[in-house]
Amino acid sequence: MAWAALLLAGLLEIVWATAMKASEGFTRMGMAALCFAAASASFALLGLAMKQLPLGTAYAVWTGIGAVGAALLGILVFKEPATLARIVCIAMILGGIVGLKVLSR
Repeated sequence: MAWAALLLAGLLEIVWATAMKASEGFTRMGMAALCFAAASASFALLGLAMKQLPLGTAYAVWTGIGAVGAALLGILVFKEPATLARIVCIAMILGGIVGLKVLSR
């Protein structure tokens, strides 16, 4: 259950980060509201996951899911550069997330 909460928390991190970008500096109120709602839910789920998972693992996986998702959405939605170096770095973050999951107790 903790891993499911952590996964959902990470996905909500992608939502709030993307909504923050789309809010254009919090000038688009709908996107700003989505950002704050998703961030609140993401933090709450992270807190639940941390009841059972180690701090370092939970936080690293949460930020990793958010970083990978936000970077990919930046490339796909906001037309940010998809250079080889960025793709390799995203893959390394993903490898770290998988490693922490596999090695976690």
